[in-house]
This record gives sequence, structure tokens and C-alpha cells, in this order.
Amino acid sequence: MVRTRFAPSPTGFLHIGSLRTALYAYALAKRENGVFVLRIEDTDQKREVEGSVDALKKTLEKFGLFWDEYFVQSDRLGLYKSAAQKLLSEGHAFYCQCDPKNAKEKGYSSELRDPCRDKNYTSGAVKLLVPENKLLSYYDFVHKKEISWKTDTVYDATLLKSDGFPTYHLAVAVDDLDMKITHILRGHDWMPSTPIHLLVFEYLGGQRPEIGHLTDILSSDTGKKLSKRRDSVFVEQFIDEGYLPEALLNFVMLLGWAPKDNREIYSLTEFTQAFDVHGFQEANPKFLRNKLDWMNGQYMQKLTVEDMGSKISDFFKGKFDKNTVATIVPLIQTRIKTLKNFEEIAGFFFDKPRVDTNLLSENYASHLSDALETFKNIDKWELENINEKLNQLIESKAYKTGEFFMNLRIAITGKKFTPPINESIEVIGKKETIERLSNVLSQNEK
Repeated sequence: MVRTRFAPSPTGFLHIGSLRTALYAYALAKRENGVFVLRIEDTDQKREVEGSVDALKKTLEKFGLFWDEYFVQSDRLGLYKSAAQKLLSEGHAFYCQCDPKNAKEKGYSSELRDPCRDKNYTSGAVKLLVPENKLLSYYDFVHKKEISWKTDTVYDATLLKSDGFPTYHLAVAVDDLDMKITHILRGHDWMPSTPIHLLVFEYLGGQRPEIGHLTDILSSDTGKKLSKRRDSVFVEQFIDEGYLPEALLNFVMLLGWAPKDNREIYSLTEFTQAFDVHGFQEANPKFLRNKLDWMNGQYMQKLTVEDMGSKISDFFKGKFDKNTVATIVPLIQTRIKTLKNFEEIAGFFFDKPRVDTNLLSENYASHLSDALETFKNIDKWELENINEKLNQLIESKAYKTGEFFMNLRIAITGKKFTPPINESIEVIGKKETIERLSNVLSQNEK
């Protein structure tokens, strides 16, 4: 049975690359009716951010990535200690009593062999005894090739710290073997650690999982790997910007994986059915925001009026009247890119705009005055009557249609580009429409 895992550290928000890893691991398992494991790797207690585990779970659930089994590494410390003892007793590890150093502060050591490896200490941190003149290799099922290292390039890595907590190198191998993980998917930045893990897997025994390293996601602006210093990289940021989870997930699907045809729109179920490890691409994908905008727009347009209205209302936490939002949705559904975009496009429905009269043509006063009187005389405020009366006005006054409606649009909305103006006026209502025209005309009088 295929068993995959997503193993994040609870150190904050979920990176877009981590969402991709979780998605591919989920699809790989579900495609084969296998098991998807969520494993919280919290052994580095100093880096843990309070509340991040619950936040992580909620985020995965929001995308439909439900796990079958759940583990927390800090609950499994006994397993790691036993594994370390096995490595020590079989001569594959040794105790080190050197003072731990902070690599960020003091830099990384260029010495691959630890000075304590031959001192036969009986306590301290446990480190891997890397053998000499050994070739380590594995077949990477993402890159579709054999990758190898000589052990003279591999350092004696710490496996168990003196405080009893394992490092990633030990815990990941112990857990993958114990949980019978069959396929490991992880970021490309873990590639340099792979020879260490190959040794630990070998020494602990058992069936080593197949390993695949995913490509790096690049910024379309810099061409460099996405960086939290320069780019939007956290999943929660995109949700806060109003992207739909299902659209964001669809976008992430295609960052490093390609279907056999040119299809671009997939539900999670459809993607799982179509997923094939042979679809992984070698080239590092670029994160194209305009493509994400397009894809989100595709999903927005497929929503029913009721669903889109509910999503907009929920996103703005009741800021806008739900019934009015539902009335507006048909006017803006093909224009809106994100939920947050609603306020920019449709905010004028709820709040009187600031109108820059410099945007209006020279004839705006007569246009707006006549429109004002026309609106006052409409008894039944319906689109058909609004259209008919305005067309009659334009014809009787020989106004230029485009100029007239542009002045009317700006006076009502404060913008040159909006949803259809007559339909918008119908939603805004007779009283509010008259007030807005009166306000602009009063500016002219001043």
C-alpha cells in the first residue's frame, strides 16, 4: 500500500511550496487508495510558534487535504532514543561532548569529521559515524535519475541532542520507517541532507522509502527562489488577499507537474485521479501572479450568485449588506479577480464616492442636470424604465451618448470604469442616485 506523509514544522504560516508538497503527497497516496499521514515535526522546540499546529490543520482542511493518520514527534521521543542506542551499539554512531554552536552566529564548520568520533565517550550528543570510501545513491522519482555522493563529502551529523531531542536527520528516518512510508516528497533544499538520511535508513534497517525532491518555485520578478523577504510566499497571505482555496490549490497543482494534455482546470478529485509521478517536470516553475489571477477569476465566474455573495460577505465579515451584495454579483462577476477586489470594483454601491470634476467633460453640468430631472420623474425604479428615459433624454437633447454616460458614470461612481452604469443605478436606488448627482452639481456651483 502506498503511504505518504506531509511533515511540516510548526514554525508559523504555511509556505506555498509546502502546500504543493502536501498536495502532491496527498494525490500520490489517494491515487492508489493509500494512506496520507500528517506528521508534526516539532522536535526543535525553540522554533515552535504557539498556535501554529491548529492553524496548520485548519489551513489543510480548507484545501480539502484531510489526513488519514496523525502523529506529533515530541510524543515519540522514546523511539528516537532507542534508535540512537541501536546506532551506538552497532558502531554507526558516537557520543560527542563538544559545545553546541550556533551556525548562524559562528558559521558552518568546514570540518566533516567530528573530533570526538574516536574518543569513546559514553555520554553527550549522539552523532552519525560516517564511513569512509562509500558510495551513497538513490533513484529520485521526481528527477527521474540516479543521484549519488561519496561519503568523503558527508559530515558527521548530529542525530540526538544532549537534551534528548532528536534532530531532523534521525527523527525523519525513524518515523518514515516506523510509519511504513513508501514515498517521500520534499523540497529541493533537502537534497544535501539526503546522503545522511540514506545512511541512517541503511543502519536502522527496514524498507527505505522511495525519495523525490520537488523543484524550486521561482519568483517571476527576480527569477530566484521564492523568498519570504521579497515575495508573498505564505498560503494565508493569498487567502487574506481574497483568492479562493480551490483556485489557489489548482494553481499550485501546475507548479512543477504537467498533465498529458493541456488541461488547466482541475478539482482536487479530478487532479487526484489524473495524477501521475511521470508528470513531474525538471524545470523550476515560475510563480506567475497574473496566471493565478486568471485562474481565480475562472473559479469566481463558476460560482452561483448565492455562493459568490456569501463568500464576499464572509470575506468582509458583514461589512457589506448581504442582500445588496447578491444584487451586485451579476454585474461584477466577470470583472472580479479576487474577493478582496470586490471593494475596489463595487465599493461605490455602498459609499458615496469622491468625485473629481476634472474627469468630467465640459458639458457635464447640463448632462447631470437633465439626468437629475429625468430620474425625479421615474415612478417605477426599474432598469427598463431607466434605460428608456435616459435614451429619450439623449435623443431629445442630441447629446453624444458616450460622453453623456461617461459623465453620468463618474458622477455616480467616481470612476471611469465600472460595472454597467444603468444597472448600477438601479441597484443604488432613486434617492441615493439623485443625492449623488445633486452633490456633484453643487460642487460646480461653488
